[in-house]
Amino acid sequence: MQHIHVIVDGRVQGVGFRYSTQAEAVRLDLTGYVRNRPNGTVEIVAEGQASAINQLLTWAHQGPPAAAVHQVEVTYGSVTGEFSQFTIER
Repeated sequence: MQHIHVIVDGRVQGVGFRYSTQAEAVRLDLTGYVRNRPNGTVEIVAEGQASAINQLLTWAHQGPPAAAVHQVEVTYGSVTGEFSQFTIER
């Protein structure tokens, strides 16, 4: 099991990034959340199997078709087990 905290920068708000991230995370059986940040970036916190985390990270570098990802910052942490599903935070 792995835990990641990701900040995605670029044209990532207003392009369906959160909804696409949630769909991808659910498909990969990950838990956590995604949310827009006031500075225009998107934050992703995810927990799950290492292979699924790696697939989500690969996807996040591209994002949905309308996105233009410029940078992805990843921090690995300790699994918390606090999430029961993957949600979109407001």
